[in-house]
Amino acid sequence: MAVDDVTKITETIAWTDITEGCKIEAAGNSRLFNTGEWRVDTPLFKEEKCTQCLLCVTVCPDSSIPVNNYKRSDFDYEHCKGCGICARACRLGAILMKKGGK
Repeated sequence: MAVDDVTKITETIAWTDITEGCKIEAAGNSRLFNTGEWRVDTPLFKEEKCTQCLLCVTVCPDSSIPVNNYKRSDFDYEHCKGCGICARACRLGAILMKKGGK
């Protein structure tokens, strides 16, 4: 029987136990994977410049900007890929992009 549960696929699984074409037919999402280690650039949050307009939250393709009680907090660096879309959306300079990982 082929493994199609993404949480069971590891580097030690035999190739004969992987689904044909390596298709993953089960549901999965980025919460299962720390994709932030792929990041080349890192966003830095300047809280003192932020007016909590939350525009950055709506444009983040990875949902890496947590919001609690209608206020954003620092980035979820485990999932942020450093694309910089949030920094381009912020007109107040509250998000700066830095070369390299955090």
